[in-house]
Amino acid sequence: MSGFFRRVAALPWRSIAGEAFSGTFLVAQAFCAVHVVDEYVCSVAFTEGPNMLPAINLAGDVVAVDKISARLSKVAPGDVVLMVSPLDPSRPIVKRILGMEGDSVTYLVDPGNSDTSKTVTVPQGHVWVQGDNIYASRDSRLFGAVPYGLITGKVFCRVWPPKGFGPIDSNQSQSQSQ
Repeated sequence: MSGFFRRVAALPWRSIAGEAFSGTFLVAQAFCAVHVVDEYVCSVAFTEGPNMLPAINLAGDVVAVDKISARLSKVAPGDVVLMVSPLDPSRPIVKRILGMEGDSVTYLVDPGNSDTSKTVTVPQGHVWVQGDNIYASRDSRLFGAVPYGLITGKVFCRVWPPKGFGPIDSNQSQSQSQ
């Protein structure tokens, strides 16, 4: 047993500890870099549901989200955005911007049952968002104009499924909602 202890004592512990610390520090730096990029530059999000048909699939898509555009106020009507749900703040949602502050937006009050429309002016610091599928979307028609601060990013590209890879159309016709 004493031979074992002599061999353990002869190991270069300082060198081993230094390499372990160096490797741990490198991994921590990598995690920090990934966090900063994901939080402030670009991230991916999983979207599902019928509210954005046909732009986003019912079964769900993985989309790339540009976080810089929202921070620099570079979103415009027609852009698809990722935002915090005003109804459930723990849930992110994807909608299309139809109006910015000061814009007048005309929308169908109950598109499935009548053709009654209403016009609203978007208040300062807010945006008007709607899903592309107005028959199955809970959007500004339900909860009103949304504070701009709830927008976390602009969806710019479908990443998955591979068959649908490419940009999300920001000029999609909104004729069904106006």
